[in-house]
Amino acid sequence: MATALTAVYAIHLLAGALWAGSVCFFTYSYLPLAKRGDVSVDVLAAATSKLTTVSRAGAVLQLLTGGYLASPMGVGTTSAYWSSTSGYLVIAMVVLWLLLAAFTEMAASRLRDGLDVDKVRTPARDASTLLYAASAVAVLLLVDAGLLLA
Repeated sequence: MATALTAVYAIHLLAGALWAGSVCFFTYSYLPLAKRGDVSVDVLAAATSKLTTVSRAGAVLQLLTGGYLASPMGVGTTSAYWSSTSGYLVIAMVVLWLLLAAFTEMAASRLRDGLDVDKVRTPARDASTLLYAASAVAVLLLVDAGLLLA
């Protein structure tokens, strides 16, 4: 049982870090290039597709592994979530994951809509606020995870 729990923790943390990191990397590296028009439609489409794939896979893995960790087979009890600091941090993490998924999906949708008509700068500008928000949420998630581990 301890081995399974350790494996689930590892998958949960790695998937979350990859998801958060990919959103921040996309926002830091591809978004400025796209806003300046220094990247082609094909390159931005490929990067957006990868971001969407990582985001969706991360969301599914977070749901499955987080559900296991929250279950009695994992480490959770429902009363602990409403009466402890760690419980509040877990609840905050769930809310932040939902926000990250929503912001990333909406930003990718705006990018794809513009890329479908062979534009780069306009969709990048349209998606920038959502990507900045997603990156901020990703950083908050990593801080939350650090607080949970402390």
